[in-house]
Amino acid sequence: MTKNIFSKTTINAVFALLLSAPVSAQQKAYFIDGYHGGVWGHYPDWNTRFMADQLTGHPDWKINLEIEPETWAVARQKDEKAYNDFRAIFADQSVAGRRIEYVNPAYGQSYMYNISGESIIRQLAYGMETIKAHFPTAVFTTYSSEEPCFTSALPQILKSFGYKYASLKNPNTCWGGYIRAHGGELLNWVGPDGSALVTVPRYDMEALKPGSTWETIGHNNDKRFINAAFNKGIKHPVAFTLQDAGWKGGPLMGDGKGGYQPTEYKTWTDYIENAAIKNPAENWKFSQEDVLTSLVWGSQILQRIAQEVRVSENKLIKAEKIAAMAAIYKGETWPKAALDQGWTRLLLSQHHDCWIVPYNMGQGNTWADKVVNWTGIANRNADSIMSFSVHKQVMDLAGGIYAVVFNTLGIKRNEIVNVVIQLGMGRELQVLDDNDKPLLSQVLADGTSLLFKATDIPPMGFTTYRIKKQQPPVMTGAKVSTQSDGKYKIETDLYTAVIDPAKGGTIQSLIAKQLNNKEFVDNTNPRKFNELRGDFFKDGGFHSSADQPAAVAVIEKGPVQVTLQVKGAIGNNPFTQLLTFTQGQKRIDIHLKIDWRGNPGIGNPYGQTGRYEATSLQKSFYDDRDKLLALFPLNLKGQKVYKNAPFDVTESKLDNTFFNRWDSIKNNVVLNWVDVTDAGNTYGMAMLTDHTTNYAHGEDFPLGLDIAYSGIGLWGRNYTLKYPTEMNYALVPHAGKWDRAGIWTESDKFNEPLETGAILTTTTYPGTGTAPNKITHSMVGVSDTGLEVSSVTMQGKDLLVRVFNAEGNDQPKKIKIDFVADKAEIVSLNGNAKQRLTFGKGASSASSVNIAMPRFGIRTIRFTNVRTLNKARHF
Repeated sequence: MTKNIFSKTTINAVFALLLSAPVSAQQKAYFIDGYHGGVWGHYPDWNTRFMADQLTGHPDWKINLEIEPETWAVARQKDEKAYNDFRAIFADQSVAGRRIEYVNPAYGQSYMYNISGESIIRQLAYGMETIKAHFPTAVFTTYSSEEPCFTSALPQILKSFGYKYASLKNPNTCWGGYIRAHGGELLNWVGPDGSALVTVPRYDMEALKPGSTWETIGHNNDKRFINAAFNKGIKHPVAFTLQDAGWKGGPLMGDGKGGYQPTEYKTWTDYIENAAIKNPAENWKFSQEDVLTSLVWGSQILQRIAQEVRVSENKLIKAEKIAAMAAIYKGETWPKAALDQGWTRLLLSQHHDCWIVPYNMGQGNTWADKVVNWTGIANRNADSIMSFSVHKQVMDLAGGIYAVVFNTLGIKRNEIVNVVIQLGMGRELQVLDDNDKPLLSQVLADGTSLLFKATDIPPMGFTTYRIKKQQPPVMTGAKVSTQSDGKYKIETDLYTAVIDPAKGGTIQSLIAKQLNNKEFVDNTNPRKFNELRGDFFKDGGFHSSADQPAAVAVIEKGPVQVTLQVKGAIGNNPFTQLLTFTQGQKRIDIHLKIDWRGNPGIGNPYGQTGRYEATSLQKSFYDDRDKLLALFPLNLKGQKVYKNAPFDVTESKLDNTFFNRWDSIKNNVVLNWVDVTDAGNTYGMAMLTDHTTNYAHGEDFPLGLDIAYSGIGLWGRNYTLKYPTEMNYALVPHAGKWDRAGIWTESDKFNEPLETGAILTTTTYPGTGTAPNKITHSMVGVSDTGLEVSSVTMQGKDLLVRVFNAEGNDQPKKIKIDFVADKAEIVSLNGNAKQRLTFGKGASSASSVNIAMPRFGIRTIRFTNVRTLNKARHF
């Protein structure tokens, strides 16, 4: 099992060893110098001139760059001569002549582990494109970062962009975390799909620096570090620092600064190809839990940033897919400019500084303020694209009222949808199937929203339903009743649940009817299921929502779904929950809102009063046991934990998720979902979240979702509760392991809900014949639910479909298409053709291609010169 990697005693012992290490005057060491920053973070106007002059004045100096790509347009505007001088030095990108290497071209310098896999691809693609516009000869060979901007899936992504090498060091900026120390001079960094990248690791002897909470001992060419590396058998040790743009020292080693000599400056690629050992010593099957990171999780400002980013990620992916349908089926122009603007603003919102220093930059212009503006642009663009594209594809319908349902996933869906009807028809509405029979439906209380079960919604396509003004028939389905003891009993075809108002509206029982009536609530645990509990250290300690009775009201009573409103309090802080159980839906949806009374302190009380010490290893915001958590004691024996990451799923090896010191950080991040099963993977429950955050779990601690932290964070900043806390999360009870249960697919449904709308048509059908009363399309579909259609985009007349093997095996899978193309081929992320695919004929209106990839593999298919196969199918 994974333990804390370094204790304070261990660090001091290692450093004592370094102090006693003999100095060698014979062997050469190496140093990676360079700059980090950019126009959005820190890049003074004089910096371009400074770098050009320093490079000219120090012929032996080489630099590695991690500069925000948008910086160069500003640099050219501010000082065109300096910009041109720097470009001239940059121009030689041969390994022998290269003095400047771009090691991280990511558009927004994201941490990577906290965003979607598709966002990572766009970070690199947009960044490279922008950099090449300024430096046409730029090559991207070695990936490196000043911050812990790493995630387990990077080897596959980087290799597809043409990278050969990487470094997993970030020795001078470890505030937000670091990579587990492992290995020696070189190793093969192996990703979840099996892709391997030659990599310089953080050496297993590269300890954290005593007296610091932001450095390892490898941040400079200290004699003690270099000689200790020699003593560990590292023949060509390398130290590494990316200076902040704006530092005026020039070459970091400098003359007379006491570092080890001889030391030679290198670019990363030059070091790996011309200095390091030729063959990596081992294959390291890297786990996401080797990315040891910690931010101020649970703080409201970070929570809102993560939610805003997630909303924009989901919207842009859906907008691209729906716009691609409009381009193929209606000949509409691909909205490249609007999508580019949306994506680049989103990518800046994923900047690591947004997440680690959200309060910085000044009142009204903080990183958090910028995220609101940036994601606002992305959302407006995406919403406009979707609205236009949807309308264009259904405008041919005959006169009447229609519900339109778009599905942006690659699988057929049968789900409950909510269509807003603002036509003054109240409750006299009914949705009809193809045979004029009513579908299971329910008009919501306000009389303007209609819930109904949409059936057979085609993959990556849409269908329409007629709505008529008539009295709906009585149908059976989900229902709720009040028991004699005052508890509420909810029944759907999948679940029986009991809600206890006396215990704060917590869930007393949750039985999965179709899973052998499995009870998922552990009622032997002192904690309640869906209880909200945390340490209010200014207000008497721990408070729980289960400590006080709650008022429960029935908002929707069926037959499509049941929604209960729970109004309670945590201490003196009122909260409202909406618990929604939907007929036929595995997912149980929970919406939470907490209205804070003032700004209570919530979390571990350590260091909350008195002077903040940046060098103190202990941080109050590390310990999740004291934060406000939503708790889920599960009736599962010998619990195991699985959690997703960008293009990856990890089985946790942690005994528990808890730590309270900088030198013992663990990875307790939840990107989209965390899943807990019993020892035999017989039953489990997944928890889905609407934002990247962290989770809690231990052998004697139930699964918990971080809801709130309020107190001292990084650099002594007070992270406050300024607004009501509001979020969505969901529970998915299941049988089997996460892949067998389709948890990744369930998460996709949560993140890409069916896009719905209602339209009133009065126009005459523009063609000949009878106007259609139904239109349906299916542009792309996968034959295996284990595949995710990650993105669909257009490049000119070509369609690019990216597929991710989330839950499937490595056998060939069929991709069905409903269009004509001249050819189909697998292409790498940098556009290079890798494999020609053969079309297989299917039904008269469709064809297909077969594609094989390993679990967690991603493949991009380019369909060349795409055009519509036939008109929309009309009924």
